Amino acid sequence: MPHFLPIRYVEPVFRPPSEAQSLILPVTDGCSWNKCTFCEMYTAPQKGFRARDEAEVLQSIQQTGEQYADEIRRIFLADGDALVLPTRRLLTILQAIRQHLPAVRRVSTYCLPRNLRKKTVEELRELADAGLSIAYVGAESGDDEVLEKVCKGETFETSRDALDKLGAAGITRSVMILNGLGGPALSAQHADHSARLLNATQPEYAATLVVSFPMGEERFRKGFPGWRALTQHELFREMERFLSQLELKRTIFRSDHASNWLVLKGTLGADKERLLQQIRQAIAQPEAARLRPAWARGL
Repeated sequence: MPHFLPIRYVEPVFRPPSEAQSLILPVTDGCSWNKCTFCEMYTAPQKGFRARDEAEVLQSIQQTGEQYADEIRRIFLADGDALVLPTRRLLTILQAIRQHLPAVRRVSTYCLPRNLRKKTVEELRELADAGLSIAYVGAESGDDEVLEKVCKGETFETSRDALDKLGAAGITRSVMILNGLGGPALSAQHADHSARLLNATQPEYAATLVVSFPMGEERFRKGFPGWRALTQHELFREMERFLSQLELKRTIFRSDHASNWLVLKGTLGADKERLLQQIRQAIAQPEAARLRPAWARGL
């Protein structure tokens, strides 16, 4: 990736792990919802939500193209939810990318389900035709009680509707579930309904990571009193329950985020039994207690 880019960044900048080789192009700053109590990504004062000026975004694309037109293959539209922008503006951005950065083969973005409520499948299909390839949807849970307690602003049905719209439009969907989000009290229903959401929508990609709070748990606990983090053993049990109920046909599954204690990779359903065997082995073996999360193992 180039060392200098004619793009204004507001730190900190976030992107999915699989977008490590992508050019990050901010079209908004912050997150238009920004109320989820488990998320610290956009809580810094400088990350207050705003749509970037269209002229600034288009100038950044043009100037980047003048310098690196043949080098950039992937673009991630930042910050938290580019799809909050009107379809017309997104089409203008995608058309500018196609014009000035002709080597780009993939454009992706985070997606809040709420931001698709007013967008039709036809609008999303226009965006797909213009080059939008992948939407990363942080469903977090398929359980309405868990979603309410963490102030997600979504339900099982709103998440399903958004994923169905994206799928009908031909946009690849990558869905993330937060292992441990419901704590011990809601662990079972969190696993059950999260599996139900994936089964109902059959996304192309699915991933799990473990909920964590680098800046402390006070904000989270205000809406979820009595919550506690699951132990390693409890996380494994929840993952086993979740995986055992998945009935996916061709979903690429990853549980290899830095927060995960046990790395799991495969295609569901072809690798379901192998993945279940791995997690059950980790549950059964005493040495599993000595596992360290992926970040501590340098993964």
